[in-house]
Amino acid sequence: MVVIGGITRLTESGLSIVSWAPIGGAIPPLDHADWERLFAEYQLSPQYRQINQGMSLEAFRTIFWWEYVHRLWGRLIGVAFLAPLLWFGATGRLARRLRLPLVVIFGLGGLQGALGWWMVASGLRDVPWVSPYRLTAHLALALLIYAATLWIALGLLRQGAPAASSPATRRAAFAIVALVFATILAGGFVAGTDAGLIYNSFPWMGDGLIPSDYRNPALGLLQNAFENQPAVQLHHRVLAVTTVIAVAWFWGAARPRIVSIGARRALDLLLAMALLQASLGISTLLLRVPIPLAALHQAGAVALLTAALFAAHALSRSPDAKVRRT
Repeated sequence: MVVIGGITRLTESGLSIVSWAPIGGAIPPLDHADWERLFAEYQLSPQYRQINQGMSLEAFRTIFWWEYVHRLWGRLIGVAFLAPLLWFGATGRLARRLRLPLVVIFGLGGLQGALGWWMVASGLRDVPWVSPYRLTAHLALALLIYAATLWIALGLLRQGAPAASSPATRRAAFAIVALVFATILAGGFVAGTDAGLIYNSFPWMGDGLIPSDYRNPALGLLQNAFENQPAVQLHHRVLAVTTVIAVAWFWGAARPRIVSIGARRALDLLLAMALLQASLGISTLLLRVPIPLAALHQAGAVALLTAALFAAHALSRSPDAKVRRT
């Protein structure tokens, strides 16, 4: 879902559907009249009037389908989550401790749909692009839902006594999760401001490590941090490099002390994913954000978050415990 959303953003397809119909919107255009109606609605949008003036109906179909699939995928996730939740609850096979967390996750999924429309609406008024703040909030909630779902799943699959790791090691593991999360959100601002299309070199940004236009005097301090393209890109770079260094340090410090084979493998996976994701990010930047590579970089971000959560969970609970089938 995150990757589909990223491709929708990269192809500038997110503003192709200018209305929100949670139920009726699941029905695709069925005939030429439907396409003409949808295209006429799109032609009233700022994106068409300011950027895509003269776009053909065939070109509109291309961007429409990406946004349609993105919205439809969200609906499918809701159904795939709610149907078994109701079934397991009705048949008494849902543990009491899981009821509230799963209901909350489903509620967050509904909120995510509303937040997605709130994001799209920001690009349908005067300017042909969505607010980077709303885009990043939409990404953050997606990651939160994913992380909560994954954590519950790991708890069901890997039940047992706490692993033989120190409290400091476990705190460091959760700090890595937080750092990965923050780096991904910084990447959301890069996507929201198109900051990846400038300074396509690494590690230099212009004549130095810090770009000469890092500070835009026309913007306030917070605005500059989140809206000025050179600053936004630099912040993402710094967080990404910090993440790789922190993961490498954590791997070197924690792995020799861990007895559990499963936990050691989790740390190995975390280090490998951090290095791979850094390589994908640098390649995406150097090649000026080609869509396939950029989408792979976004997939890598979720994979890195997965590895970080997997490692944190492995250090919190014993991965070698016998699986209880419930």
